Amino acid sequence: MALPWALAVLSLLPLLEAQSPACANLTAKPITNATLDWLSGRWFYIGSVFVDPAFKQMVQKVQASDFSFTPNLTQDTILFQQYLSLEDHCEYNSSVLWVHRENATLSRFDGGKKIDAQLLLQDFNSTYLLAFSMDDETKRGLSFYADKPEATPEQLEGFREALECKGMDKAEIMYTDWKKDQCEPLRRQHELERKKEPESSPRPPAGGHSSEPPAP
Repeated sequence: MALPWALAVLSLLPLLEAQSPACANLTAKPITNATLDWLSGRWFYIGSVFVDPAFKQMVQKVQASDFSFTPNLTQDTILFQQYLSLEDHCEYNSSVLWVHRENATLSRFDGGKKIDAQLLLQDFNSTYLLAFSMDDETKRGLSFYADKPEATPEQLEGFREALECKGMDKAEIMYTDWKKDQCEPLRRQHELERKKEPESSPRPPAGGHSSEPPAP
């Protein structure tokens, strides 16, 4: 099933608008090693707004989602491993994201089509946003991620302010519900398999992010 890879995973366009107070807590900066180190580990998809009807229909099926980023700093790639709880079952996806440092873009090829998303860091600890096709009124979308299954009220308000900044409707937010997660048995199976691998084999980090976003 082809879901917007944003649920799990980025030409960075400046989203800061000095004239708008709602945009004051967003930062858009080129990707550095510090950024990639900070992104490394486990993340949780909290919610999103998508204007594109096809994307919206697919996202509405997502009950819960978590994933791991494992960056390769020398090759500028990220191993992306995602668990999706979709209605009555769990799906697991693994793919590679390409990092374009100068314009802060993460890219993925899905069905031969290149998909980019914009990485936006906030003043709030341990959260970030992915913005999609923000220059297209009919296709744009904004997704919100945190390092815990449930975001704090302050973090959620930051997401709503970001939507306001871009003129998107807060009433359209589609939230996940971690209590509906169905992927724990598969996670345990994968963890047991990883423990049996040789120590030299690459494995996704268990999680744990710095308490603050990377410095510029």
